Amino acid sequence: MQEFARPQSLLLQLALTSFVFLSFVNTGNAGITSTFIRSEWPSVDIPLDNEAFVVPKGYNAPQQVRITQGDYDGKAVIISWVTTDEPGPSKVQYGTSQKGYDLTAEGSTTSYTFYKYKSGYIHHCLIDGLQYDTKYNYKIGQGDSSREFWFQTPPKIHPDASYKFGIIGDLGQTYNSLSTLEHYMQSGGQTVLFVGDLSYADRYEYNDVGLRWDTWGQFVERSTAYQPWIWSAGNHEIEYMPYMGEVLPFKSYLHRYTTPYLASKSSNPLWYAIRRASAHIIVLSSYSPFVKYTPQWVWLYEEFKKVDREETPWLIVLMHVPIYNSNEAHYMEGESMRAEFESWFVHYKVDVVFAGHVHAYERSYRISNIHYNVTSGERYPVPDKSAPVYITVGDGGNQEGLAGRFIDPQPNYSAFREASYGHSTLEIKNRTHAFYHWNRNDDGKKVATDSFILHNQYWGSNMRRRKLKKHYLRSVVDPITNY
Repeated sequence: MQEFARPQSLLLQLALTSFVFLSFVNTGNAGITSTFIRSEWPSVDIPLDNEAFVVPKGYNAPQQVRITQGDYDGKAVIISWVTTDEPGPSKVQYGTSQKGYDLTAEGSTTSYTFYKYKSGYIHHCLIDGLQYDTKYNYKIGQGDSSREFWFQTPPKIHPDASYKFGIIGDLGQTYNSLSTLEHYMQSGGQTVLFVGDLSYADRYEYNDVGLRWDTWGQFVERSTAYQPWIWSAGNHEIEYMPYMGEVLPFKSYLHRYTTPYLASKSSNPLWYAIRRASAHIIVLSSYSPFVKYTPQWVWLYEEFKKVDREETPWLIVLMHVPIYNSNEAHYMEGESMRAEFESWFVHYKVDVVFAGHVHAYERSYRISNIHYNVTSGERYPVPDKSAPVYITVGDGGNQEGLAGRFIDPQPNYSAFREASYGHSTLEIKNRTHAFYHWNRNDDGKKVATDSFILHNQYWGSNMRRRKLKKHYLRSVVDPITNY
């Protein structure tokens, strides 16, 4: 047994060394522009009669079922669905036993019109007081048309709570979107951080705008009915269409997709924060005022002061428009938000900022551009160990196609970039380390393309980490054999 154990131990050490080496290569000084570029452009929408848009059978059967977090700390969910024939009850039956549902919660119903389209009856039901780390079954609808699903609550807020997030952006409803969604569902992710641009319904006209919101809800239900998606809004959610008489921004999005904004004392559902497992997640709106003293600016100023890295060491920011981007598409569009908020990201040691909007993948080094002003300072981004990693994941698969033209030469701040479809996962292992992967969709296959170990900004520089070194090294080594 000793002869066998020795090679196995050496294999583990070699695996750890290899992974760390690859991570070092991917985060070194030489940025990589991948030569892989998909040829399909534009991406093709799934036909309306495809099974991806199947509507459940039965009179007034609930459809477009989705979950998001319903409170600040992960002990509540908001369950939403649509009925088309009549309002019906906005009631959710739920419980932890597979044999029955011993608890109920009552929700509310809303609807809206867009041009001549009239939505179905949209139900939102808050279920609170849940137990951590528990599987709940739930039932919505009536009689033979009722439907049953389940969800898993996160572990209790704790600095060493492990958790796996998926990151998806700019999804749409094409065959490439379907590939992205199916690959994510194979990843073992427990919650999606969605960085904006959901249905792309605004690329249609008149009644088809509403129809394509319905089909997208049916399309993503295979995932959204079973785990939370944390929503952020993109430019395709604005839907400002004066030629149709529609001038109220975010009308469809705000009726359909609720957020727990009040739980973080936000004044608007487009920006808010949640805590989940060991992560504090801040969602920002790229299309709402954020300059000094506006409501979003004031809220973020107060929210950053509430972050407790002793309880939630991982600090993650979501937005739609990237503030670092070396693609010709949407180049410099995030500059105004960068100028306003980047110094806060560095001061509070944000670990990672996820964005979408650009239909390609890109990851930065830890850099900042906070020292420059119009008269002095460093004019270009410089390495900054206190800065976050900036990652653009706007490659979900929508019909606009890929952004295949990168700026040449590759800027020093850009670590890896590629124009193809995919999704990311962030697997938090403990308070010091997380594993990050970007997975390319290559002709229907999931291909792990960019990966690295993300070191926590707070605990990675805290002296107390030395006392925990042995314990955390073991917890990092064990899963590496799976990569």
